[in-house]
Amino acid sequence: MGVTLDKANAENFPVAPFFLPAAWRGDLMAVYGFARLVDDAGDGDLADPGAAARLLGVAERPPATPSAQSGPPTAAETAFRLALLDGLEQDLDRVFESALHPAAAEAPRHPLLRALVPVVDRHGLTPEPFRRLIEANRVDQTTTRYATYDDLIGYCTLSADPVGRLVLAIAGGSTPERIELSDAVCSALQVVEHLQDVAEDLSHGRIYLPAEDLARFGVTEAELAAPTASGAVRELIAFEAERARTLLDRGAPLVGTVRGRLRLLLAGFTAGGYAALAAIEDAGYDVLAQQAKPDKRRLAAKAAAIFAKGR
Repeated sequence: MGVTLDKANAENFPVAPFFLPAAWRGDLMAVYGFARLVDDAGDGDLADPGAAARLLGVAERPPATPSAQSGPPTAAETAFRLALLDGLEQDLDRVFESALHPAAAEAPRHPLLRALVPVVDRHGLTPEPFRRLIEANRVDQTTTRYATYDDLIGYCTLSADPVGRLVLAIAGGSTPERIELSDAVCSALQVVEHLQDVAEDLSHGRIYLPAEDLARFGVTEAELAAPTASGAVRELIAFEAERARTLLDRGAPLVGTVRGRLRLLLAGFTAGGYAALAAIEDAGYDVLAQQAKPDKRRLAAKAAAIFAKGR
């Protein structure tokens, strides 16, 4: 459990910063713990997949080879990941049953899901955003390429947008307008993360750069496996980065619709995207040589500017 939550420090954006009320921090970390657990199950990155399977009552045994292997997963690994995701969805059902009927329902089996029960109860959360996060990881087991940008954004509606919706719900700030703006910010953050992780994703057999754009810039999959980016790859990454910036610009006015500490939190999320884009640009759009990570001081300065301006 601790290993999973510790990964919050590696994100582009602050997950549950110190300036938030303690109750918000705890609830946001509970949601992050669920999202991180689901991602790790789908990516084969669980510290102890066998222990997780036993907790969730998953009969499928983990493959003998390490889960976090290089290259596409084997059929056995894929089957195990899908079984874990099914087990997590069943445990999610227990979360909502426990929130509705605490005396009669079976408690969730995994500690990170047990931590969700009071959060769901306090904020009246619905299962949909949590189920979408699980579904995104099911998609990852069967879809390793995206033909168009629209296809990729469709994936982001499962993998990223639910997180922003949950943050708004926990803060009591959900409105149709804010949800639409939040979706744009979250999809942009997901696209930026894909740009940072091109090499890592390819090592697991996945490419999140649209195939139509690879063809447009004349980039082959073999070029994405090179130790450094060619000129064509850099042009492609610059193009996708500009798309992400446009999407982030579209959603950034979300910050100006709220006040107080929620405004500061959303400014931090948004600034994380801009800071990561700046890091990619500073690297000359060579995301293959090393992962471009945002500078903390630049992130803080950008967050302050967004907080003040409201976008």
